[in-house]
Amino acid sequence: MEPFPSFPLQEWKDTKETIHRFEQIVGKVRLHHSQRRNHWWHVPFHLTGDGITTRPMGLVDGNPIFTVDFDFVRHRLVASNLDGQTASFPLQGNSVSSFYLRFQSALDSLGVDGGIPYATPFDLPDGDRPFVEDHEHATYVPEHATRYWRILSQVALVLEEFAAGFSGKTSPVHHFWHSFDIALTRFSPHPVAQPEGAGEVVREAYSREVTSFGFWFGDDKISEPCFYAYATPEPEGLTVEPLVPDAAEWVPSGQGHLALLRYADAREQDDPRSAVMGFFESAYRAGAGGLGWDIDTLACPGGITDPHLGAH
Repeated sequence: MEPFPSFPLQEWKDTKETIHRFEQIVGKVRLHHSQRRNHWWHVPFHLTGDGITTRPMGLVDGNPIFTVDFDFVRHRLVASNLDGQTASFPLQGNSVSSFYLRFQSALDSLGVDGGIPYATPFDLPDGDRPFVEDHEHATYVPEHATRYWRILSQVALVLEEFAAGFSGKTSPVHHFWHSFDIALTRFSPHPVAQPEGAGEVVREAYSREVTSFGFWFGDDKISEPCFYAYATPEPEGLTVEPLVPDAAEWVPSGQGHLALLRYADAREQDDPRSAVMGFFESAYRAGAGGLGWDIDTLACPGGITDPHLGAH
């Protein structure tokens, strides 16, 4: 497959908006029925060979152990339990409302109580509309869904390679259903005293100094897919630090800045994958250097910490 194929947001926006809400429904089940992990690591999806998965959950909440997968090759939602029982239905042909109802029925058939509090979208324009009342979002173009997953898979492997170069605490490469991005975060042990008013999501996510890296498909604020990186708390002078390739830039975002490399610009590089790796590395050095991290000590070339192999 072509590395980083063209995928402008406007080409598949209606399908994206539908899939985003499908994933929020399943993601909220994951949030509610799994063991909490630091920095919300229990919440996102992980990639599989044909889509994305919640990973196994249950048990701690009184449910049997169960898993929910999106299959973006065969275009089905698949739920299964540890006894080998499976319930599935097509993704195409559903509104958010019918998806929600069919999903709950599928879980019921497996003996799973999939109830969730706040069965409404999170941080989306229709956040006050219950999923069961959303008949508006009902577009699902299989070709677009498959390309979305394939691009996620390509980006995930770039992020895995980038993750290998750091020996400190780092998150998995995971796909967040609330913001619809795929991300990797590096942490320092230095705590950050987030104010109570920052909210539970922010206080947990940014309780330590972080440098974070990822990709999203575009939204109402930036209407094209982009690779991004940022540091929290943002060190002084961050935006004067150089980024590569030349097309990358620092852009304002909320109270801070993002390092941004537009997907279209990455595609135009002689070696797009290497260009993205260089972008992440330059943004990391800018953020971590400004925060005073020991970049050389934390380096892990090739994913190796064994001193007898490192020289090779």
